[in-house]
Amino acid sequence: MPKRTQLPASASFAQTTEDGRLFAPSADRNAQAIAKTLTRYAPPTGRALEIASGTGQHAVHLATTLPGLDWYPSEIDADRLASIDAYRRAAALPNLHPPMTLDATAPRWAATSERFDLILLVNLLHLISQPETLVLLSQARAALSPGGLLALYGPFLRSGRATSEGDARFHASLRASDPEIGYKDADDMRGWLTERRLDIVAVEDMPANNLFFLARAPALTRPPEEWCQFTA
Repeated sequence: MPKRTQLPASASFAQTTEDGRLFAPSADRNAQAIAKTLTRYAPPTGRALEIASGTGQHAVHLATTLPGLDWYPSEIDADRLASIDAYRRAAALPNLHPPMTLDATAPRWAATSERFDLILLVNLLHLISQPETLVLLSQARAALSPGGLLALYGPFLRSGRATSEGDARFHASLRASDPEIGYKDADDMRGWLTERRLDIVAVEDMPANNLFFLARAPALTRPPEEWCQFTA
């Protein structure tokens, strides 16, 4: 995923604390709602990958709320990887593992990945292009265990329209900074998940007009190497 240096300030804001951890107010606000929803759909045990873990705030909250899962946070940014690890060491949770360096928009990353029973992505899709989104979905699909759950949280258009003036302004600011990015449409997302043979089990309305897509891989699935080759 190319590093996008011209994003509006509101796209990814985090403060640096005295101990080097990053603090994102948005992550603090939505962590409880995300965890509460996941408790209704996530498997009780297994391996969980968080793509684009950001500051590390979610990773600690999720590992605490869902202790039966082994959590593997990931990021591509060095400062955020350091922040995630600082949160992990401070929390000292046995089911929270050191962060992995992962660009989830890179073709074929799933070919060398372990399999996961849950893959979570929060607030990234509006910051990447549609081709990158399709690669990410295909590779996440390949990295899921049979019956595994893909959980996607964030802002979406509904039938091509933003749900509030604030969302419309933010979407416009993203497109102004980079015409390739911006909110994806919920109808498109349903189609993309179905194309990858993921069964949509729920689309939950979340605070601040966000949506939570929850889609499950079939219990009997194609060989992982076939999905790894499907890059878009």
